Amino acid sequence: MIMDRFAPPSAAAVLKLIEEHPLAWVVSMSGHDSAATLLPLRPRATGDGRIEGFVGHFARSNAHVEVLRKNPGALLLFLGPHGYISPSWLSDRTQAPTWNYAAAQFLVDIEFFEDPPALRAAVDDLVGAMERDRPGAWSAEDMAARYERLAAHIIGFRATVRGQRVKFKLGQDERDDVFHEIRAALRAAGSTDLAGWMEDSNAARGR
Repeated sequence: MIMDRFAPPSAAAVLKLIEEHPLAWVVSMSGHDSAATLLPLRPRATGDGRIEGFVGHFARSNAHVEVLRKNPGALLLFLGPHGYISPSWLSDRTQAPTWNYAAAQFLVDIEFFEDPPALRAAVDDLVGAMERDRPGAWSAEDMAARYERLAAHIIGFRATVRGQRVKFKLGQDERDDVFHEIRAALRAAGSTDLAGWMEDSNAARGR
């Protein structure tokens, strides 16, 4: 069996990627027409961390809603930590530049819902995730009656996962000396998120 060196280390790592980088392109193709909308999405996972669906909401005025009502198939595109890797950081100047990243694609079917309690639960879940650990965290309760007026302009949806492609290109193909120089340079430049993901995906190399 040929192993994919850029495969994510676990289902939990994919879930972590989505939770930390929740903004996704929702993309539809129908004939020669296309539609794409950027939306923050919340994953729904099994007990072992495998993502089986997502929840989100559209503005009702978005023409993409009618596209998806006619054809509910869509592609969700998530881009996680990423960055340019410069050979200028390396002792071996024969190395080529590259780009490190973690990204995920999910093929889904989308189903809309309009039930007010379900929509409020979806909004509260998203807001709760985004506001977690913030001093003076905000909630929809702070909007009071204004929430109902604004909620009339959105529609919720559930996306059921039919397939996924995930790639963690995070230095797995680099020599140990090159990997450690890249990691150190990223940390020195303040790119600690990307450096941390590289470390997690190359745990056997040590830190």
